[in-house]
Amino acid sequence: MKLYRKITREIDEAPKGPEIAALFDFDGTLIAGFSVFSFFREQLLRGDLSRGQVMQLAAAGAGYGMGNLGFSGLLVASARMMRGLTVEQFETLGREVFEKHIAKVIYPEARALVEAHQKRGHTVAIVSSATRFQVEDAAEILGIEHVLCSELESEDGVFTGEIVRPTCWGEGKVTAAETLAAEHGLDLDRSYFYSDSNDDLPLLDRVGNPRPLNPNPKLVEASEERGWPVRRFASRGRPRPTDLLRTAAATGSMIPSFLAGLPIWALTGSKQEGLNFSMSLFADVASAFIGLNLDVEGESHLWEHRPAVFVFNHQSQADVVIIARLLRRDLAGVGKKEIGKVPVLGQIMQFAGTVMIDRSDATKAVESMRRLVDTIRVEGKSVVIAPEGTRTVSTRLGPFKKGAFHLAQQAGVPIVPIVIRNALDVSPKGDLLFHPATVGVTVLEPVDTSDWTPETMDAHVAEVRQRFLVALEQD
Repeated sequence: MKLYRKITREIDEAPKGPEIAALFDFDGTLIAGFSVFSFFREQLLRGDLSRGQVMQLAAAGAGYGMGNLGFSGLLVASARMMRGLTVEQFETLGREVFEKHIAKVIYPEARALVEAHQKRGHTVAIVSSATRFQVEDAAEILGIEHVLCSELESEDGVFTGEIVRPTCWGEGKVTAAETLAAEHGLDLDRSYFYSDSNDDLPLLDRVGNPRPLNPNPKLVEASEERGWPVRRFASRGRPRPTDLLRTAAATGSMIPSFLAGLPIWALTGSKQEGLNFSMSLFADVASAFIGLNLDVEGESHLWEHRPAVFVFNHQSQADVVIIARLLRRDLAGVGKKEIGKVPVLGQIMQFAGTVMIDRSDATKAVESMRRLVDTIRVEGKSVVIAPEGTRTVSTRLGPFKKGAFHLAQQAGVPIVPIVIRNALDVSPKGDLLFHPATVGVTVLEPVDTSDWTPETMDAHVAEVRQRFLVALEQD
């Protein structure tokens, strides 16, 4: 991704080929913090752990932290509490924990490194002491095929309470990496390993390109001794007071921006001119508070054919600001009916012309969409819709619904695709905070809908979605 060229320049200039491996530790390296804490927190909230089990885990954690218990002993203590539970139960828990807690703490910079290695054709793998229940969903989202991790023993889909030895920790990571290298013809002397912990020194010493990321103090010391380059990412992790202030200011700016448009309406007699002023003001003020910058390609396509139906891939709550910043005026939106119930915000959005869709009632949803045809034809407004229907937890494009495309065909206006690359960097799904970032946007050429028919609609939807996939380099 060109937005992270300073971080990925070394990889962009590296030799290509699958014989070069890019190995990533997980906790503290690909994500901020430790995934095991997210698991325990979720289990506590669900009441899955008894008081005795919590005490056992606390004692094991304290013993590990004081050096009285090795990693395998810590893992054994956890495994014993899982005796009798099913693997399926933990696979389900893993997906829930990922979507609620882990997805939002993936470092954008680490994602960029993974993508850079993938573009060079390198063999990318996660090598983690965590279990696959903590790691696999993140690996899938990041497009990482190989996961080397600690394993829990099971029989007939039920945990026995034992672990599979050796664990993927310390020298165990070297063993796992060398096994992967033997199976896939990898040259570890030309390969990379990214880690935050001195526990991973054996594998860092084994590869040709050790790359400490967010290193702990002991790894910093070892890196200085060995001359290894060190990088730190601060885009995720414990929120700072400035993050809270930034988010509160950006969110709160909607109300004064709306009020500022009222005098324009009063003086001009045009409600729409007042709304246009408010939208532009909100876009600029909120962007400034967030620290949101846009790197836009094809900006002229936003203005070539208006009114139009603008469609965008939905990743983040920041998309509201991004779309307002791009389109600025004469716009109606579509949102789920739950938004209309949010105090003040819901009323402002409905007043501004946002149509609230009841996704649980297909008949009402169709009726709401029909009203937008008049919004386009009679009022001359454009409409913006996310055809995925909801936010995703990754940059991967989801399936498209057909409502926006039927609307464009019925109103006789073009479809204009807006491809947003990395709004997750600002605020991923599940994160209530805004983070400063530069977001890449590509506006594709308008798509003529004049010869579309209901019978050919599926093909047209697939064609537009394919344009998104090409622009996102996901085809």
